[in-house]
Amino acid sequence: MNEASVGHQCPECVAEGKRTQRPVRTAFGGSAAGRAGIVTTTLIGLNVLAAVLGVVLSGMTSLVGNSLFSGASLVHWAGAVVGPSIEIPDGTVLPGVWDGGYYRLLTAMFIHYGILHLLMNMWALWVLGRQLEAALGPLRFLALYLAAGLGGNVAALLTDWNSLSAGASTAIFGLFAALFVLLRRLGRDTSSVLPILVVNLVITFVVPNISIAGHIGGLVVGGLAAVALAYAPARNRGLVQGGALGLIFVILLALAFTAGP
Repeated sequence: MNEASVGHQCPECVAEGKRTQRPVRTAFGGSAAGRAGIVTTTLIGLNVLAAVLGVVLSGMTSLVGNSLFSGASLVHWAGAVVGPSIEIPDGTVLPGVWDGGYYRLLTAMFIHYGILHLLMNMWALWVLGRQLEAALGPLRFLALYLAAGLGGNVAALLTDWNSLSAGASTAIFGLFAALFVLLRRLGRDTSSVLPILVVNLVITFVVPNISIAGHIGGLVVGGLAAVALAYAPARNRGLVQGGALGLIFVILLALAFTAGP
């Protein structure tokens, strides 16, 4: 017997109860494990790791530049979104998305232009990610994040394919849209979200060297993914959510792979 706050408990009985008890789910069908914020923390760690890798490969210039953003370094040349292949200063030719470098659509979400760029995005991810992961559960939150990031990267690819677009901002804008959608679905106040979103949109259009298409693409796709997650019917909810998100990924990849010359 195990001592409990009131009396004692039989270990076998407790174990059997855990096996037969239905797991706690969130309002959107996700696992309650999202409250721990493991996915959010992991994503932040991957972004920081990419920044450290940039310093190892190219020195501090990959994090610190002469303006708000740093210049391109080896990690940017190798992992940012760009359509055609590019030749880097040492003469090496690296494949763009249209020449087989499909991985760029994913890796670009974790690469940043400078320490300020990284810190701003990681702060937003920390604030938004924990709330959304707790509401959606780890798996659904990760799918939302990747869908928004992919949506922004595809939009950047289609509109400015010669630029090295990178940053978690594509996914972050999707998280802003998702938070708004989920709050509306729950009937809660959204007045705290809209001003922050508007400010970030103004910055997107005013500050130079920011991928407008990337931010808008992430915002739109993140909003659509959130609608699929929030408004799926209770009956077969997981199937509907998975099918809708799968369709979003298929459409985005089709756009990316068929848009090249």
